[in-house]
Amino acid sequence: MTSRAACLLLACVLAWLPAGCANLAAERRSVDEAALRAELEALASNFAGDVGLYLRRLDGACEVAIRADEAFPTASLVKVPIALALLGRVEAGELDWKSPVAYSKERHSRGGDDLVAKLVDGSKLEPAKLLFLMESVSDNTASVMCQELAGGGAAINAWLDARGWKETRVNSRVAGREADYKLHGWGQTTPREMAEMLVAIRERRAVSPAADEVLDRMLGRAYWDGEALCAIPSDIHAISKQGAVNASRSEVLLVSAPSGAYALCVITKNQADQSWEDGNAGFRLLRQASAIAWRHLEPARPHDAPIDGPRWP
Repeated sequence: MTSRAACLLLACVLAWLPAGCANLAAERRSVDEAALRAELEALASNFAGDVGLYLRRLDGACEVAIRADEAFPTASLVKVPIALALLGRVEAGELDWKSPVAYSKERHSRGGDDLVAKLVDGSKLEPAKLLFLMESVSDNTASVMCQELAGGGAAINAWLDARGWKETRVNSRVAGREADYKLHGWGQTTPREMAEMLVAIRERRAVSPAADEVLDRMLGRAYWDGEALCAIPSDIHAISKQGAVNASRSEVLLVSAPSGAYALCVITKNQADQSWEDGNAGFRLLRQASAIAWRHLEPARPHDAPIDGPRWP
């Protein structure tokens, strides 16, 4: 091949690359947002209760908001902002991450299936382990201890407000928020703000790159994986937090999907169905919303999980 011919070939290749890359990017970003929105809106409108939902693919390919800026109960979703404020104290040098703290039954016992509540008085755990238990198995007693280690509810709320989180608040054990506690319980948030909180963690701008990585890893180890997470193939990484009280079910997750990561938060309130079986209407809604999002955003990766079928075993 002559040098002239080689130059012409190279020019052709270089001329093709931008258009080819643009086409690949367009294919990667293509989402039928109208169809996705319609299906999620139909799911929400047919629910016996109130539904808030926020879905956003991080590359900007789609965004669906259904009552996404309305206040909803956090239930255990509040354990994400508690963790952020606690990590903020560690980052500021105000709390020793590895210095054990003592558990006291009188102050922290919440009964139920909590692991920490089964310990004997005086048992000591590092804040790192308490945070892990709070996020992975949603241990309420560990969470109460983490809230105290973070400075208490009022300090957590001040930390959130200073960093631009205007809707997410801790209500429990916070003077002046008794009415909010009666209405929303332990905490309150909006679907949009809770989803964006996971995005901030993933993008390493919530507390600090190092602290965010710690929490990112912990949120990827959820024990409660039978709702929104079960609609995601097990080989796809996701971070998440789940919440449930009698009249509310909730889940927030950030999915590292092949076509582009996306954040989804679904929260209910005023549920008619207040049962605690797998078939609870709120639990089913979480599974269905997650399955709809996955199917639209990853059509090339069908997932045949038993969304409403019997659980294993």
